[in-house]
Amino acid sequence: MSEPTRVEAQGDVAPEGLIDAFWSYERALMADDLAELDRLFADGPATLRGDAAGLLVGHGEISRFRGGRGGAPRRTVVEVHVRTIDDGHALVVAVTAPERGGRGQQTQLWQRSADGWVVAAAHVAVPAPAHDSRVWRVVGDPLVRPTGAGPLDGESVAVKDLFAVAGQPVGAGNPRWIERAPVETAHAGAVRTLLGAGASVRGIARTDEFAYSLAGTNAHHGTPPNPQAPRRISGGSSSGSASAVSLGHATIGLGTDTGGSIRVPAAYQGLYGLRPTHGAVTTSGLMPLAPSFDTVGWLTRDAGVLAKVGAVLLPEAAPRAVDDVVVVPELLGLAEPDVRAAVERFVADWGGPVVESWDVPTTAWAEAFRVHQAAEAWASHGRWLTGRLDSLGSDVRERFEAAAQIGPEETAAAARAVAEARATIRDLVGDRIVVLPSAPSVAPLVGSDLGAVRSATLQLTCVAGLGGLPALSIPVTTTAGLPAGVCLVAAPGRDRDLLELAQRI
Repeated sequence: MSEPTRVEAQGDVAPEGLIDAFWSYERALMADDLAELDRLFADGPATLRGDAAGLLVGHGEISRFRGGRGGAPRRTVVEVHVRTIDDGHALVVAVTAPERGGRGQQTQLWQRSADGWVVAAAHVAVPAPAHDSRVWRVVGDPLVRPTGAGPLDGESVAVKDLFAVAGQPVGAGNPRWIERAPVETAHAGAVRTLLGAGASVRGIARTDEFAYSLAGTNAHHGTPPNPQAPRRISGGSSSGSASAVSLGHATIGLGTDTGGSIRVPAAYQGLYGLRPTHGAVTTSGLMPLAPSFDTVGWLTRDAGVLAKVGAVLLPEAAPRAVDDVVVVPELLGLAEPDVRAAVERFVADWGGPVVESWDVPTTAWAEAFRVHQAAEAWASHGRWLTGRLDSLGSDVRERFEAAAQIGPEETAAAARAVAEARATIRDLVGDRIVVLPSAPSVAPLVGSDLGAVRSATLQLTCVAGLGGLPALSIPVTTTAGLPAGVCLVAAPGRDRDLLELAQRI
């Protein structure tokens, strides 16, 4: 690595050794010298390092972040300013010129230690992109104006890149697909209804490839940020829509939920999300994944807006009182301890649910769901993917490769198991509200192995999916301050009851 070009420090006379320490840090940063970077940051639980993605607290957290990011973007330091606080502390502000353009800035509080100067706190600012391509495929101001007026006046929608938006192709999260995708001449049914009720379309949001994921880690476009849990995954496949809402870029995230793709990002990002009764909201103009389970859902930052969307998209239904609320220990036990505790606190605050034991084969249910979903996913996309599987990211490719191997007998057996599970689940739920975790864990860190997380998640999310039932995710917080979700599941057609209940809670 070439030596960084040193510029003269401006401002106060720097304490002895400080400027040398600053440039040692800059050399280590550009060389991704993790040992030297660790040495130059104060070794303790109070050390801080923040940027637009969030704040890291403690030397260990900062070190883990650096070890997983693969180096910092290349840049040149163009200005250095020093403000001396006392003999043992100084503030250094540096203006940087990233290779990709623009201007950045870093502010560091240095303190003198027994071994020399070290950084006690740092904040990094980089140039903001014109739009975050991890979140948006295309965005406008707005992209599509309302076609009418109504209860959604002033609301804005991030549309998952599976819905037809007139004048745009459907991208499905895959660059090869969008190369040949036709420009849509009409809006999908749900998009048309939202526009007619006064909402605008802010833009078309990223999705996992063909919606065949629960993570949000698109191999081509990156992982949309999770502002409520920085450096953790966003949750998929409605990841872009969820992040757009969480970031405040839109008030409504229009997405889909096949295996949990509304409920999981809602839980990971502290949002409200509804997976409606299967078939309650039209899927016209929607690219399918597994039609037996595909539902059109939405995410918001508050329960009131969630209900306003429901009033527009859901069929009319006579309200029914919520009399019985049921907690099932076997389902609650599928969550990790921190999430389980958050759900238990929610239930305790709510007061008085019935605790009811269910002897149910959630592992077998999840497997039946997986096989049936895979068979339908290959039926939906196998013809196009044949000869093009190398265009997919590794995780989605593995699922489609496995789906291609499912034969008629296995497909038929899975269909029978799904039908049996649906009947059992609907009988168990009855006319009550069942409380369970929306996802078994908080959002995993970016770069984590997500195979086990996906398997554990499906054991919870398949309950509503197999039953074709409405499921509403309500945000809660773990004792560590991370978002999680409580899921309320009800009988078919009780979507509006769940929305009303969420507002009262």
